[in-house]
Amino acid sequence: MKRQRGFSIVLAIFVLVVLGLLGGYMLRLSGVQIGTSIYALQGARAYQAARAGIEWANARINNGGGCADINAQTGLTFAGIDGFTVKLSCASQTYSEADQNPSVYRINALSQFGSYTGGDYVARELEITIIQ
Repeated sequence: MKRQRGFSIVLAIFVLVVLGLLGGYMLRLSGVQIGTSIYALQGARAYQAARAGIEWANARINNGGGCADINAQTGLTFAGIDGFTVKLSCASQTYSEADQNPSVYRINALSQFGSYTGGDYVARELEITIIQ
């Protein structure tokens, strides 16, 4: 009867290759998860920056300002949300209903971080309507 020799070294190399591929896959997967969580966090920060811009514009209108005050802002930045710029736009229209003349303000806030062509670009846009 012949004895087989060398089979265990082939099996050991196969196991090492499979474990190496599995380890590489796990590293790649964890990198993707970290990147996804970073983009989710940046998206939340962009939303909060846009919301801060909306609140700023709302306060301006409620304190007697108008769309001219809001549209004059070229880009807002807020402390604590570094790197984000908020661009505001406002449009208003006055209606005549019975004995009242309500004004309707439509405010749009676009918050951006990074360059549009860059890999770190994040943007969120919010819009509200105020009737006074």
